[in-house]
Amino acid sequence: MFKAIVAIIVVAIVGVLGYAAISPDRFRIERTTTIAAPPEKVFPLINDLHQWKAWSPWEKIDPTLKRSYSGPKEGVGAVYAWQGNNEVGTGSMEITRSEPASKVEIKLDFQMPFEAHNTAEFTLQPKNGGTQVTWAMYGPSPYTHRLMQVFFDMDDMVGSKFDQGLINLKAAAEK
Repeated sequence: MFKAIVAIIVVAIVGVLGYAAISPDRFRIERTTTIAAPPEKVFPLINDLHQWKAWSPWEKIDPTLKRSYSGPKEGVGAVYAWQGNNEVGTGSMEITRSEPASKVEIKLDFQMPFEAHNTAEFTLQPKNGGTQVTWAMYGPSPYTHRLMQVFFDMDDMVGSKFDQGLINLKAAAEK
C-alpha cells in the first residue's frame, strides 16, 4: 500500500515537471477595451508614467508604495521604478518606443517577488469616434515560471489587473 502511494506521488510529480517542460517558452497576456475619447486624449495618460497613478491597478494595492522617476517626463527614456509590498513587488519600467497617439512600448523588469524581464505594449487605434486600446505583456517563460503556471493561471491573475486598469484608464480619459 505504501509503495503504491509513493508511486502515485512520484508519477504525479513527474507529470507536473513534464507538463511544465513541454509548455510554451514564451507568454502573452492581452486585454482590449474601447474608450469614448480620441487617441490624442488617451495617449498622454500612458506615455507620461506620472499619469499612471490615476489609472494603474497596481498603484492602489500598496498605499505605502515607493516610486521614483528618472529620464524625460514622458516618452522614450522615461523611467518609473517602484518598491512595494509582496503583491506589488519591486521593479522598473522604461518607455522604449513612443509613437504619438498610437503606441507605447515599455521594457518591464521585475526584481521581486521573482525576477522577470518582459515587454508591455499599448496600442491605440481610432474606432467608432473613440479609441480601441490594447494592453499586452509578453516575454520569455523560463522553466520555473512554466512550473508555477501549472498551479497559477497567470493570464487570469495579470489579465484581471489589465481589465481593471483599462476600466480606470477609460474613466480617466472620458472625464
